[in-house]
Amino acid sequence: MYWYNLTPLDVLLLRDAKPFSPGERAWASSVFPPNGHTIVGAINTLINTGKNDKHPLQIKGPFFCFDQTLYFPRPLGFVGTTPLIPVDWDENSPFHHVKTNPSQPRPLVRPSSIPQSDDEEDSTQETPNYRQYLPYSTVATYLQTGQIKPENWLVQHPGENKPWTMETRPHNTIQENTRQVQDADGYFVENAIRMLPGWSLAVGLNVEIDTPTTIRLGGEGHRVLLHRCDELGKQWEELAALSQRNFISARAKRAIAYLVTPGVFERKDKNHGRETSTCQARPWEWKQGELVSFATDKALAISCRFRDKKDETKSIPAPQVFAATPGSMYYLNQPQSLYQDNPETKVNSWRKLGYSELLWINYQV
Repeated sequence: MYWYNLTPLDVLLLRDAKPFSPGERAWASSVFPPNGHTIVGAINTLINTGKNDKHPLQIKGPFFCFDQTLYFPRPLGFVGTTPLIPVDWDENSPFHHVKTNPSQPRPLVRPSSIPQSDDEEDSTQETPNYRQYLPYSTVATYLQTGQIKPENWLVQHPGENKPWTMETRPHNTIQENTRQVQDADGYFVENAIRMLPGWSLAVGLNVEIDTPTTIRLGGEGHRVLLHRCDELGKQWEELAALSQRNFISARAKRAIAYLVTPGVFERKDKNHGRETSTCQARPWEWKQGELVSFATDKALAISCRFRDKKDETKSIPAPQVFAATPGSMYYLNQPQSLYQDNPETKVNSWRKLGYSELLWINYQV
């Protein structure tokens, strides 16, 4: 993989998958960071300029980057700085013998080995400003030790809680030969993304590109500067090696899977002879018993387009897919790989687009 920074030269317009129609009080919502389909589409316009010049793209990411350092989404299996674990994994927990539904994911609780401090009991104390994106060094330590120290949660650079701002942009359509806004379909509002100074996106590609160069990303064709950064590749390779080591060493032990890109876990079924697809927040192949519990947030709607086989200049909307939020955590009695990791399967295309990237942590009591 070759790693690159993507630094916006202007605001970005990245509409989400919700349909809207211009009119009174019509809002076009935005989504950020961009998903793998958006990144691949932008890179393809740069490297695939002709029908006979096709490079099948594979990517890692996208991730955030600050000062040539990769940043990853906050693990959702934490409350403040306190990690949570399945109640079945802590025999000394006061909730261990509480009756629950065995067919459902197990409740997550504070480990009994971590006493509740007086500061946490004081509800009047101001909540610290915690990072929502963790730097590479903190994630590497987490993979090595299974712990994140409380001081590593505190924001140390502007943007570590949110490296972008939203700018509201109204749009008007003027009636011909007048200065009046059209009564019908004449007004709508959308949110533009502006990244904070020093922040950029980072992505790994299987194609080497001469840089610096620019690509168009998102709506209105706003430009992004593409710049080679090998230091990011070294950081990712170290994290991938630590994750693989944990996966192998914990084959018969408890493990935690940390999702760092949107996870697309889709299954096709036949309903009354008609094929339908269903998405959920956890992999379908991880059965109850091996997968003990998980922590996640609301799903991300991903909308892409199909190219017309007869006319590659045209495309049609593809069905929406709902992805698990980056930062989701999965607690397993023993680690299991994803079905889509198999390059021989059709669903491996999700992995080639950067989705469902997992980092493995050995559970340590």
